[in-house]
Amino acid sequence: MQKPAVTIMVKAARAAGNVLLRHINRLDALNVVEKDRYDYASEVDGLAEAEVVKELKRAMPDCAILGEESGASGKGRFTFVIDPLDGTSNYLRGFPHYCVSIALVENGEPIHGVIFDPLRNELFTASRGSGAQLNERKLRVSERKDLSGAMLNTGFPPRERARVGAQLECIRELLRDAEDIRRTGSAALDLAYVACGRSDGYFEAGVQPWDIAAGVLLVREAGGRVCDFRGAATGPLDARGIGSRQLIAGNLKLSEALQKTIVSSGYAAAFA
Repeated sequence: MQKPAVTIMVKAARAAGNVLLRHINRLDALNVVEKDRYDYASEVDGLAEAEVVKELKRAMPDCAILGEESGASGKGRFTFVIDPLDGTSNYLRGFPHYCVSIALVENGEPIHGVIFDPLRNELFTASRGSGAQLNERKLRVSERKDLSGAMLNTGFPPRERARVGAQLECIRELLRDAEDIRRTGSAALDLAYVACGRSDGYFEAGVQPWDIAAGVLLVREAGGRVCDFRGAATGPLDARGIGSRQLIAGNLKLSEALQKTIVSSGYAAAFA
């Protein structure tokens, strides 16, 4: 049975998903802003976030908010961390892979998470200590023991292009053993896919709390591990944690192997 907070978050995520679907056939008419080099936001991002905030505030008016588009507002022990459209670049090109991500974070740690893919009607949910689910089916990370034959996901965020040489060297090393490394364009769905075993592992630099807060909880509750490129904890996933960071996710053994390769290849040292 869903926790009451998750029920609220699901309602908000579905409301945002409806906004995304309503505008999907008028992409050419959308107002688009380049927030940074190759980092875009559209009016749909703002409209979807407004729907999420409206639903959350209606149910829990005293909670703080950290949204990718609207920033941080309010203070308190609990914060809703929102990415109303994770995969904006995909969305604007009509590439069918994006989602809504919402987490409820307590003192920097996610306690409830929802990731909703409106195109596939896939709803990923998790609550701390209660497991993770996809459309009410319990999730477990894959059981792959090492990098041999692994399917990995990563990203090439614009704000990390200065380190792309180190990243490509790391990818070269990983591809000695891994079956494939894919770039889907949505960190939230990458983490959700690790949680349900569609991908064996994930690594990326330059991610923000709204990109990963819900997905981090999904992976943990599906029996997986998350850490940074040197194996340390992720740090607070609320307004205190705004700023570029690195993340690794997978089962215990694979995430350890992935992290060791990231270090041995020199990629981790690029963030020293």
